[in-house]
Amino acid sequence: MEKANSVREKVIKNQPVTIGNVTVNPGEKKTIDLQVGKLYTHSELTMPVQVWCGKQAGPVLFISAAIHGDELNGVEIIRRLLKVKALQRLKGTLITVPIVNLHGFINHSRYLPDRRDLNRCFPGSKSGSIAGRLAHIFLNEIVKKASHGIDLHTGAINRTNLPQIRADLDNEEVKSMAESFGSPVMLNANLRDGSLRAAAVKKGIPILLYEAGEALRFDEVAIRAGVSGIVNVMRHLGMLQKSRRKLERNMKPVIARASFWIRAPQSGIFRSLVKDGDRVEANKTLIGVVSDPFGELEEEVYSPNSGIVIGQMCMPLVNEGEALFHIAKFARSDIAEGKVGEFHDEMHDDSNLLYPADDIPRYGPM
Repeated sequence: MEKANSVREKVIKNQPVTIGNVTVNPGEKKTIDLQVGKLYTHSELTMPVQVWCGKQAGPVLFISAAIHGDELNGVEIIRRLLKVKALQRLKGTLITVPIVNLHGFINHSRYLPDRRDLNRCFPGSKSGSIAGRLAHIFLNEIVKKASHGIDLHTGAINRTNLPQIRADLDNEEVKSMAESFGSPVMLNANLRDGSLRAAAVKKGIPILLYEAGEALRFDEVAIRAGVSGIVNVMRHLGMLQKSRRKLERNMKPVIARASFWIRAPQSGIFRSLVKDGDRVEANKTLIGVVSDPFGELEEEVYSPNSGIVIGQMCMPLVNEGEALFHIAKFARSDIAEGKVGEFHDEMHDDSNLLYPADDIPRYGPM
């Protein structure tokens, strides 16, 4: 009897959270249209936010996507995440913002109408430009209410990214979150002035940046990995129960020591000969060719260092000096390649899905 009473005493009721002028109480789920301004048509511009407030106390995690309006994978990741049944037993609070940059999302654009990059405008200003005001609202209404964060991104238009976590891996709390996410590759990335990640770190909030896929496209592997990774982090933070299923393999990601871009040696038609995740050997592996339209003048592309391809250009028409391949360097690139292979096998296995398989849009082969 004393033991039962002790268990009951350990259950701490969660605190309500208020966003805008809407309060979400423990045990409630609400969708909030956060007011961010007006269009010149006099129409209200809002940012959609969904808040799950668990009955029991725990971390407050925000998940954001489409800070760049053309980066769509994160929007789909959040949609599927909210269908995961385990959220019904949530401890703490989950704040999801699938479309931060609504202007860019509507116009299929990375930027805001004033051509500013929202992810270079934090912490923003209450009386600044559209970008500055939006950054200010998001920081004060979402980020400051959280204890942890995950920001979802893709590559730019016509550039792919292998699923990867970028974070301050010198911070042990952040590193443990990154490892729990389970992407095959982690990069110890420097903070960029004006970015959401830099603003969150300044507030003492551990945050991960997930990069995967390309702009204006759904990438099924990237989406599945994003949902799985967020759930893994929530389990790590104690927001969800640990999985009862024990994976046979060790999916601990490998850390890249550095990364670099290989650029086009001339203008012309570009043909890539490698996939994201492929291992390349220094000055040995032919990774691409740039030629004139007749094929009479061809330049072969090699990597000056061994590593793994973690991103590349998709557009076959390139100008001299354009970035073609993003290569990450590892202490053991063979081990890194093996991790990528294991990762892809897991993501292709429908038995690992955390949401109904019939909920997946089919846009072609994975």
